[in-house]
Amino acid sequence: MTDPLSLPWLAPAPADFRDRLKQLRNAETVTPAAAMALANHALDLSQLGQLGKLVAQRHDQLAASGRLRPVKLGIVASHTADLAISALAGTGLRHGLLVETLTASYGQIAQAVLDPASSIALARPDFVLLSLDLHSLGLARSLFDQAEAEAAVQSAIDYVASLRDGAHTHIGAGVILHTLAVPVETLFGSFDARQPGSARWMVSRFNQRLAEEVIGQGDLLLDMAAIAETVGLARWHDPLRWHDAKLPFALDAIPLYADHLCRLLAAARGLSRKCLVLDLDNTLWGGVIGDDGLEGIKLGQGSARGEAHLAVQNLALDLRRRGIVLAVCSKNEEAAALLPFRDHPEMVLKEDHISVFVANWTDKATNLKAIAATLNIGVDSLVFLDDNPAERERVRQELPEVAVPEVGDEPSDYVRLLAMGGYFEAVAFAEEDRQRADMYQANAKRVTAMQKVGNLDEYLQSLDMVCTIQPFDEIGRARIAQLINKSNQFNLTTRRYTEAEVAAAQADAGKFTMQVR
Repeated sequence: MTDPLSLPWLAPAPADFRDRLKQLRNAETVTPAAAMALANHALDLSQLGQLGKLVAQRHDQLAASGRLRPVKLGIVASHTADLAISALAGTGLRHGLLVETLTASYGQIAQAVLDPASSIALARPDFVLLSLDLHSLGLARSLFDQAEAEAAVQSAIDYVASLRDGAHTHIGAGVILHTLAVPVETLFGSFDARQPGSARWMVSRFNQRLAEEVIGQGDLLLDMAAIAETVGLARWHDPLRWHDAKLPFALDAIPLYADHLCRLLAAARGLSRKCLVLDLDNTLWGGVIGDDGLEGIKLGQGSARGEAHLAVQNLALDLRRRGIVLAVCSKNEEAAALLPFRDHPEMVLKEDHISVFVANWTDKATNLKAIAATLNIGVDSLVFLDDNPAERERVRQELPEVAVPEVGDEPSDYVRLLAMGGYFEAVAFAEEDRQRADMYQANAKRVTAMQKVGNLDEYLQSLDMVCTIQPFDEIGRARIAQLINKSNQFNLTTRRYTEAEVAAAQADAGKFTMQVR
């Protein structure tokens, strides 16, 4: 049920997928909402390829709407990447992206990133993915001399760093690097982890040093080692596909790989979700508060079901601590819905943790739009967690921009499925990110307060706002890049800049920079 390769957090692919795709092909206009509604399913490699062809055919039409964020991705790979590339355009729709890919010729890695006249360099992509495998890096065969093994790891690190530097210098793009999946086969069994020079030992050393030493300002890290471990190394690696076609992982893993890559690109473009909206009955606790009462709901220690719902609350609270806004959307009487937050001793989430609390009998799609409006964010910033399949499907149909994980009916799976969805992917974590939930909550209170006053001047004076204006600096750089990429409201040109480009502007004496806080 939670097999990552099946993309279980997404609704199953519709039985009439071909017919729905044909309708889109024949339509005079293909809207982003219609394309996203089809992409928001667990599509296999063939279906993603077909959807990708539609994106290519209607690229200009989809781009003109302004609803999808365009991303031009250059791919430089040491192995066969064509099948993975075919899945990216369709997957990108799921994350609000219009992905265009261009690739270097097979085996032309250095030429692609070190030659300013290469096809990749001339195309000026937004990002360059350096997709290298342990064979090309000289880490596939065990070495039994520790000095030789350390030298092999150092050589691999130096090679990747030189390619990254070349991409920065000659292409001017952000660079995406990825860790390596540990090989399945061992020579010493468990002792491989301790034996310097085993393939597992060298790959582990490489991955650690890549993250600590090579990933620099404006670079992105795709943790493929973690993805492979989540799937299971024996399923991730396919020796037949490698020997036959130099495919770096199993065919069935391509949709999952494409989803992780696209969610990383979306995060770099400021499209990660900002708000987790929670249902209450049978989501945050077991049972129905209006029927079972405070003493009758299942929550906390003493039962597997109660602990499962408590785990959901703990995850929500951890997300809030890293800056994700929490809201409640429940079909309930408000007084009853608030009881567990105020009086149940096992509740981890408290009323003060919730930025917007909506409990009424209005349909949930309408309430989700109201929650987004109160927080002053788009509905495409929302993730809606609800145990009821009918409610999930209605929201998907009416608001395809809202992420709705397919959690099933087993509450012990909710935490894993919500995490698997990758809705809150991050490429940086600054102090302002940590404070974001509090800021949105304060803003929601201001909106509510504004509805109760009639004098705007007095209201604004009561806020005691302070404005600081200064040039770009190292402390604000990550946040500056985030804001440039996440919003059109203050970026009238809609041109996007990576963190590396922001740093270059900061260092350029001929450019005037200013940040306003």
